[in-house]
Amino acid sequence: MAENPDLPFIPARMLNEYVYCPRLGYLMWVQGEFAHSADTVDGKLKHRRVDKESRQRLPEAPDDEETIHARSVGLSSALLGITAKIDLVEGEGEVVRPVDYKRGKRPHVAGGVYAPERVQLCAQGLLLREHGFQVDEGFIYFVESRERVGVPFNGELIDETLAAIDGFRESASIGEIPPPLEDSPKCPRCSLVGICLPDEVRFLSHAGTEPRPIYPHTENGLPLYVQSPRAYVRKAGDTLVVEVEKEKVAAARYGETSQVVLFGNSSLTTPALHECLAREIPVTWLSYGGWFMGHTVGTGHRNVETRTVQYRASFDEEACLKLARRLVAGKIANSRTLLKRNWKGNVEEISPTLDALRRDLRNAFRMRTLDTLLGIEGTAAGRYFENFSGMFKRDENEKIPFDLTTRNRRPPRDPVNAMLSFAYAMLTREWTVTLAAVGLDPYRGFYHQARFGRPALSLDMMEPFRPLIADSTVLMAINNGEVQPDDFIHAAGSCNLSEKGRRSFIAAFERRMSQEVTHPIFRYRISYRRLFEVQARLLVRFLLGEIPNFPVFVTR
Repeated sequence: MAENPDLPFIPARMLNEYVYCPRLGYLMWVQGEFAHSADTVDGKLKHRRVDKESRQRLPEAPDDEETIHARSVGLSSALLGITAKIDLVEGEGEVVRPVDYKRGKRPHVAGGVYAPERVQLCAQGLLLREHGFQVDEGFIYFVESRERVGVPFNGELIDETLAAIDGFRESASIGEIPPPLEDSPKCPRCSLVGICLPDEVRFLSHAGTEPRPIYPHTENGLPLYVQSPRAYVRKAGDTLVVEVEKEKVAAARYGETSQVVLFGNSSLTTPALHECLAREIPVTWLSYGGWFMGHTVGTGHRNVETRTVQYRASFDEEACLKLARRLVAGKIANSRTLLKRNWKGNVEEISPTLDALRRDLRNAFRMRTLDTLLGIEGTAAGRYFENFSGMFKRDENEKIPFDLTTRNRRPPRDPVNAMLSFAYAMLTREWTVTLAAVGLDPYRGFYHQARFGRPALSLDMMEPFRPLIADSTVLMAINNGEVQPDDFIHAAGSCNLSEKGRRSFIAAFERRMSQEVTHPIFRYRISYRRLFEVQARLLVRFLLGEIPNFPVFVTR
């Protein structure tokens, strides 16, 4: 086996993943993807005893009768190109055996051990041989059934292990992700199914197989919004405590919090921030008026490959135009659908506008430059907002509490524009957090060009969702009476939501994000918040060349 200094050592546990599913191994080791499932959490708990032990070193020249019983033994080999932390090494003198701990019960298969576990154990045995020990067999210990199963290191298993090492290193060297498994029963239980998207990738690649419903990550929390400029957020055990002038006003468990959103001068203590970083809970910062200023995360996503293809495509004019056309067309289509569904007057009144928006939609695909595409988008937006007030519910006297004559911003000059601007800032924040979480750079876009401090890719991805999330939330807040005319502050020609009005609007926005819809392509039910992650990961699959086109979400 040739030594390759350009690639890091492959962890033996990653060989397990590679043999189980080459695509899974690539996602975890090369792209740095990981997501917990019930199985992975249970396995981590089962390993607690072994993991608590400090790493122990093996004797360099053991006596023939010396008993060896060492836990958490770390070994590497430049020749093999692998590394491992062996749960337990036991034996006498130079004759030793690796013992690997696994959750669950012994499987009823030939040999009592699945192939991925056998390869992982054999890799540990090869490492021990490289360090001068005699190793002819190893053991798998199944924690739940408390059984040991012996695995002899015969020539067939050693060849299989060496082939897995070579195959994995070759796959990583060429930087080409293996295709998803074909209709495999392994996929539904895989913790990375929502990242890998095996059925979706095959379906969009014209494989012809209807995708199975994905098993979304459990939405185990909601954002914690902190509005008061005098608010002080601190850590108290497993809880975030919000205080105003030393009086406790709210609390939220870390396990039930998806992100922390701070407005204005509200503050967060260092221990509370450290715990958020450790738990991968992003902290986002907004101005008092709701303008998105940035977010704080841990060390960030390790997937350099994804950012590489993103940057490469962002400098390709044709690639940018191809994506931009679809995003703008999606925005126009969804704006037209929202207008058609929610128009309160006679449908004949709006028919000319709907016809014009349909023409704008077709023209968007014909544009040859980003500048002309921007013109089409502006024209369509003008038609749409001219009729926006027609979607407001009227009282018995045919009056509406709000009106919109034209779209204005920075600063917004009326209540409807204030709500629209705030909703777009909220949507930008959601997309920035989502894109960073999947390994993309939110600041390098394709349609919106790079500008200092502007999350261009977030603005790109939110285009089709402006009418579906932001505009729809404004309509819901107005038509349900959740926001009233006295929930606004007017000063110096500008208008903003008051603290009370903002609280009501945030509640409406979160309800919309949690609402489930039927995906028009894949046909499964999914919340908008989960949909954002699916769309972001499909963009990664498009940039990597796994699917021919990026499927923009268009409602029906």
